[in-house]
Amino acid sequence: MTGKVQENQRQRAPSKRSLATRERIFDAAEQLFAERGFEGASIRDIARMAGVQGALVNHHGGSKEVLFATIVARRADELSRLRLEALAQMQAQMQASGALTLRQTLSCFITPFIDKTLNGGAPWSAYGRLIAHVSSDPRWRHISEACFDPTVAVFLDEISKVLPQASRETLSTHFVFTVSSMLSLCTSRWRIEALSAGSAESDLLETLLDFCEAGFTSAGQHAQG
Repeated sequence: MTGKVQENQRQRAPSKRSLATRERIFDAAEQLFAERGFEGASIRDIARMAGVQGALVNHHGGSKEVLFATIVARRADELSRLRLEALAQMQAQMQASGALTLRQTLSCFITPFIDKTLNGGAPWSAYGRLIAHVSSDPRWRHISEACFDPTVAVFLDEISKVLPQASRETLSTHFVFTVSSMLSLCTSRWRIEALSAGSAESDLLETLLDFCEAGFTSAGQHAQG
């Protein structure tokens, strides 16, 4: 009996070809969702870009809503891991001197995202634009809550240690502002270059950290006042 179960499991295991087809579909969906948003990317267009029949998109991805959620979740685990690893490494370095500074904590959250979306190639660049769609539309709240909020809660706890006088609501508000600024650097760098007549800084990460740190610092000062 056991041997038959194991044989059935082997039969059900996806082939390398099937896995490659699924990844091609997911890559196409990611790019089109990022470029056109949820409504603008059709299953037919995803299938055409992936070079498959539309039925295969449904087979590997499910409904359009399920496919969209899957595409967002696909890289979320890696991003969360990079952020938490950066935080753990920084905590280990600072163990002798005490708690992390506000800027160090913000850097552990922001830097992995900026590094991936600006330097990780076309798929990560598309993913950054996709997250901007998710963050701006309340109907995807359940996706944000599942994919990103657990990690955000860890960082809010760390920021609370630095700014204990600020309420959780205030810190959460400034964190959303921080995420919006981070996404803007990923998706709207061209606007910075346009407004500065093509003379934008080559590396704006430190400028972004300055901006976000100042916002949180101001929140802490207002709470004291």
